[in-house]
Amino acid sequence: MRACLSIAVSFFVLTSCIPLRIAPNINDYRITKGESFKRDLPKREMFVFEDPKEADEFYNFVDTKFQLNKENVYDDVPFTMDEQQYFFSFYEVEIPDKSINLIPVVLDVLANAASGNDDMDPIFSDEDAGYSRIGNWYIAIEVYSDSEKDCLQMNSLSREAVLEYLRTLKKEYLSTHNYNEVVFKN
Repeated sequence: MRACLSIAVSFFVLTSCIPLRIAPNINDYRITKGESFKRDLPKREMFVFEDPKEADEFYNFVDTKFQLNKENVYDDVPFTMDEQQYFFSFYEVEIPDKSINLIPVVLDVLANAASGNDDMDPIFSDEDAGYSRIGNWYIAIEVYSDSEKDCLQMNSLSREAVLEYLRTLKKEYLSTHNYNEVVFKN
């Protein structure tokens, strides 16, 4: 009985994938420090939402909507609210799910032990030694003006108006398939 139980437990442990990192699930949007969301982002507050579209779709949307002609599309995109000039920068961010699959790792250890060669390259593992990656994409937007360095900070005077603008921009991006339509909406 114990032998069957230990075999069953061993089988389940070896065939399971152990999650090491799970990407965040954002239903609508999140306001967060960029650096705490992803280490490469600036320290400013960011408006972050999940991007279900293909790579560079938001870039094409912004380029078309603001008629930038592929110049300064990522940085210092100007927009006006209440007769005041604001700028935003955006980042397309990938946070992959990361898990370890124990079967390739165990098979490589057994193959190395059977061959007597510890310097052998992995046979069953991929480059990440049993890791699998599934990407999750996000758009992170920071907003600033000449008078405020971070318009999404809690104490910013323009925070609510900027948030409303970003919610509208996000909704327009997700609902538009032909970005030339946004030129006619402006």
